[in-house]
Amino acid sequence: MAEGYEPVRGGCQCGGIRYEVTGAPQQMHVCHCTDCQRQSGSAFGMTLVVKEEDFRLTHGEPKSFTSTSDAGRAKLGAFCPECGTRIYHKPEYRKGTVSVKPGTLDDTSMLKPGIHIWTGSKQPWITIPEDVEAHEKSPT
Repeated sequence: MAEGYEPVRGGCQCGGIRYEVTGAPQQMHVCHCTDCQRQSGSAFGMTLVVKEEDFRLTHGEPKSFTSTSDAGRAKLGAFCPECGTRIYHKPEYRKGTVSVKPGTLDDTSMLKPGIHIWTGSKQPWITIPEDVEAHEKSPT
């Protein structure tokens, strides 16, 4: 566990999948790509990037499938087989990390995105704060 970091826990809507994150997140971002819009059923998706070694399933076994992002890169998506809640992604280009869907955390009060990506496909009514980094596409 990261020094001075309190583990956070989360899970799906039905409780069939539970997890914990024991290390500090590397990044939190909002993605406005069409794939994230479709997956989330909303105007954007959010991602909490953590080291793979800091992520642990504590209950249940998710189902998964691989999709292709707007950048043409594969990403594995894991979700609850009962309620369908997306739990995390594992993008092929970011080895050694897990992209946790932060809305699945038990306590979401710590969430504050530091970057917005794929803003070229964001919904026109979304306003990105001026003090937050933003990219028309993915910076990586």
